[in-house]
Amino acid sequence: MGKLVVGVSVVCTAAVVCGVAVLLMKRRMKNSGEWGKVEALLKDFEEKCATPMGKLKQVADAMTVEMHAGLASEGGSKLKMLISYVDNLPTGDEEGLFYALDLGGTNFRVMRVQLGGNEKRIVKHEVKEVSIPQNVMAGSSSEVLFDFIATALAEFVATEGDDFHLPPGRQRELGFTFSFPVKQLSIASGTLIKWTKGFSIEDVVGQDVVGELAKAMERAGLDVRVTALVNDTVGTLAGGRYNDPDVIAAVILGTGTNAAYVERAHAIPKWHGLLPKSGEMVINMEWGNFLSSHLPVTEYDQNLDVESLNPGEQIYEKMISGMYLGEILRRVLCRMAKEASLFGDYVPSKLKIPFILRTPDMAAMHHDESADLKVVGNKLKDILEVPNSTLKMRKIVVELCDIITSRGARLSAAGIVGILKKLGKDTLKDGENQRSVIAVDGALFERYTKFRNCLEETMKELLGDTADSIVIELSNDGSGVGAALLAASPSQYTDLEES
Repeated sequence: MGKLVVGVSVVCTAAVVCGVAVLLMKRRMKNSGEWGKVEALLKDFEEKCATPMGKLKQVADAMTVEMHAGLASEGGSKLKMLISYVDNLPTGDEEGLFYALDLGGTNFRVMRVQLGGNEKRIVKHEVKEVSIPQNVMAGSSSEVLFDFIATALAEFVATEGDDFHLPPGRQRELGFTFSFPVKQLSIASGTLIKWTKGFSIEDVVGQDVVGELAKAMERAGLDVRVTALVNDTVGTLAGGRYNDPDVIAAVILGTGTNAAYVERAHAIPKWHGLLPKSGEMVINMEWGNFLSSHLPVTEYDQNLDVESLNPGEQIYEKMISGMYLGEILRRVLCRMAKEASLFGDYVPSKLKIPFILRTPDMAAMHHDESADLKVVGNKLKDILEVPNSTLKMRKIVVELCDIITSRGARLSAAGIVGILKKLGKDTLKDGENQRSVIAVDGALFERYTKFRNCLEETMKELLGDTADSIVIELSNDGSGVGAALLAASPSQYTDLEES
């Protein structure tokens, strides 16, 4: 009888072991099948994001064509190609005390610079940042907003000190960087088309923002004259030119993206005013709105666009700028989690929250060089609440970062080459060795090293031998100083409106 019990026990144990083995095998087979799906989704995404040289050259050509169309007539292109009325960029000869006000988000900055001419350049530079309360940004009135700004500016002017020198009888002059859509009327006037970035003050729309600021400064007892109204990209171009006379264009690659460049005045058919004596005019491209059938748009981009606040607009920006790169990554990971069980048998609830993955977090994961990708693991745990990610999972995340960032950087490079083509600087002329500099500002370019390196490498690929004469130069915080410099650079169009 004892032998029988032992025999039954052995048989039962063997059956259990066999059952566990079958379960493990089935799980392995399931995991293998799911992993195959993950890799298939990855491969499909990589193919759809591909930016081979041929495609990038088509994008560059399309950018040039759209530039021509936007300069020919208002509404002639998705590129607005706005006339800035800046016909003189800083030369380095500027002297005196100038102020700048930089309004483009939830904070604004006031600054002053003492310019010492060619030899001393910027003698002294002071900045103060002020946070705008939510109740002032939205639902208030023009008077409330501009009084708030003028009061802060008045307090800043009051702290001028002996290091700054304003000649007796001279009025203080200010450059106003206003990074919202504006219809520019002259170098120092422009009406607000619409608010963005969380601002909503209806009675400012359609008004001259310089006029509104001037009235507020008068109410605050402040004797300051606004002599230049510019957006941040034009300001960056001015700051870049001041530091390097070979700067021909500026590009912002940060939360958003834009470009501005120096155009020959006779190459602007839609300009009906007097031709500037300098023969040049700065054009604000608003290139985030560029659209071409050659852009490698995926279903993830399409869905992001449909669900955005401005569907059908800013498609280029949504593929290359810091606001959106992390969100594209989240959307791909979400699909992989749902359709291929990337994170196991559940979809992390946090992964369903739009914009929870910010581009700085994506950059940190992409730059992770540890053997076990520890930074990636920590980000997945802290942000998406994935407690136990495997190395295999982490590697997929890094590969996705690489695909998304490479596409953005390469398309940015193609856009810059489009500008160079428009100016005839994409090929070397016989006997010409002219250096051309692109001033670039923005946290995406400055802090996302792999993005920056990829952009620079792609420029070399696209330009070939000409690449040696093209320089990409970081212009850190050029827009604020640029506005002060433009206040110091006399324009022909201070009081002249386009006829």
